[in-house]
Amino acid sequence: MASKEDTEQFRRRVLLSALGSLYEQGKISSGLGAQVFGCDRWEFYQLLSQHGFSVIDYAEDEMEYEAETSRTLAAQFDQS
Repeated sequence: MASKEDTEQFRRRVLLSALGSLYEQGKISSGLGAQVFGCDRWEFYQLLSQHGFSVIDYAEDEMEYEAETSRTLAAQFDQS
């Protein structure tokens, strides 16, 4: 017979798996996922990342913009 702790760990793992899948599919927000899981949004992001779920889903043009911004900032710091 499994202990209560083992049952709770299993419940949390199954819940995180379901929430992570729904989040990746865009069916729930990170705020709702965090609320259901019982943590704050940043902890939810961390847990998703630790369990192999994509946390950030940029569109291609947004990713290019972010990359260009990073290159520009890095060049400014190099000049300092």
